[in-house]
Amino acid sequence: DAAPDLYGDARVRRAMALAVDNTVVLELGYAGLGLPAQNHHVGPMHPDHASISAPDPDPSQALSLLREAGAAEAEHELRAIDDDWIRASTDAIIAQLRDAGFRIKRTLMDGASFWEGWREHPFSCTQWNMRPLGVQNMALAYASGSAWNETGFSEPEFDAALVQALAEPDPEARQPHMATMERALLADGTIIQPYWRELFLHHRPGVLGVTRHPMNEHHHDLWAIAG
Repeated sequence: DAAPDLYGDARVRRAMALAVDNTVVLELGYAGLGLPAQNHHVGPMHPDHASISAPDPDPSQALSLLREAGAAEAEHELRAIDDDWIRASTDAIIAQLRDAGFRIKRTLMDGASFWEGWREHPFSCTQWNMRPLGVQNMALAYASGSAWNETGFSEPEFDAALVQALAEPDPEARQPHMATMERALLADGTIIQPYWRELFLHHRPGVLGVTRHPMNEHHHDLWAIAG
């Protein structure tokens, strides 16, 4: 099995991201119902999203980076919860990594077993629920020492940009700092984030005032039944 320190080499991490076409994972993992993501955990629905360019998928370059890192023969294990769309997305990622020349297997786990050791998985597929601001994702998941920093990412330039972003109340004025953080995550190869899921809410005709809240909250004081 791949040792945890295998992923201490940024070339390996970047290679894995380059091998995966996020649009393919969205199509196969979630029937195309969403938006492809750029591997930096901030999306166009966030008011502080900074539009930056991200590398296009390049399996050949991915394999070259893997060989450069001396990791072409390493076996990887992708751990994921055995749940419908997570399982399908995991399979789409694994298939593309194999096509690019990676040796990889998957391990499906029940939720309790997966979350019991969530910080110890060397390579895993996890779900993050929506946060209204991109800077919240950055602070929760990637700040040095953050309680939910499952990747162990720690980068001084990122932390400095985060401090500046958190001090800026205007989302648009925050975007230059967000761009610095987004680029830092891409350069580090921290995550493969394939997509942003579209979520749905159903109700029968005659129910008024119902909209799907981005965090699935039900504001019943705004709902009514047509007379």
